[in-house]
Amino acid sequence: MTDFGRVITAMITPFTADGAIAYDVAAELAQHLVANGSDGIVVCGTTGESPTLTWEEEFQLFQTVQQAVAGKAKVIAGTGSNSTHEAIHATAKAAELGLDGALLVVPYYNKPPQEGLYAHFQAIARAVSDFPLMLYNIPGRTGQNLLPETVIRLADYPNIVAIKEASGSLDQASALRAALPPTFRIYAGDDSLTLPLLAVGGYGVVSVASHLVGLRIQEMIQAFVQGETAKATAIHCQLLPLFKVLFVTTNPIPIKAALSLQGWAVGAPRLPLTSASDAVIGQLKPVLDDLGLLKS
Repeated sequence: MTDFGRVITAMITPFTADGAIAYDVAAELAQHLVANGSDGIVVCGTTGESPTLTWEEEFQLFQTVQQAVAGKAKVIAGTGSNSTHEAIHATAKAAELGLDGALLVVPYYNKPPQEGLYAHFQAIARAVSDFPLMLYNIPGRTGQNLLPETVIRLADYPNIVAIKEASGSLDQASALRAALPPTFRIYAGDDSLTLPLLAVGGYGVVSVASHLVGLRIQEMIQAFVQGETAKATAIHCQLLPLFKVLFVTTNPIPIKAALSLQGWAVGAPRLPLTSASDAVIGQLKPVLDDLGLLKS
């Protein structure tokens, strides 16, 4: 059974001042994440600005992070695409490089019907039949919702082992849990819904906030699993302002700004994303300060 862990960080991609990937910072950040609560790392997902990366950059980042964590955490490659051919190629490359799995986003913009979504993921699963795959449903980004009945059909493929569910619907997550075996992992795709999703049978989270509070998120999940629900709720409520402020504008603009405030040389996002405005910084600082996340 594939287990990617409870807390998986959707890692940002750091850039230099001239917009090149800062591979050395990526390696250092990956090590930091693993030392601070992350069981796994998604490289080149949406938070990693995958739409603006070349496949060559992505493949090098896969290897950089894989070498940096050296088997101490799972490394999951973001290899999704709205081209099935490209997604197969990238996923096969991740498998060839020895990564632990791939995250496959619903094809964006072209809005396939459910049968097209099924055929897309089926083709990838068949092409890399021994490589663990996590589906990624985020209709707010892709324009199409991967419905439970389609996920249930896809779960017949033994290497489709999990889903990052970011539809925002606990009913949808509940329908998945009711129909799928317990070995199929359901991950929250929104930090603020991690605890509610655990309550309806979720397993963990693919997180943005874990860049900053990975240990606390891990503590919250473990408390829930051990039946300490009051403690889990208290941690959730304490972290909720952070979960919310990290999405006051398009991800990953706020998390890159927060990391910069902590002293990380992660650079600005690549266009068409822009650096955080003064207004966003003004919202971030007090929340980070309240949680003790800024140096005095």
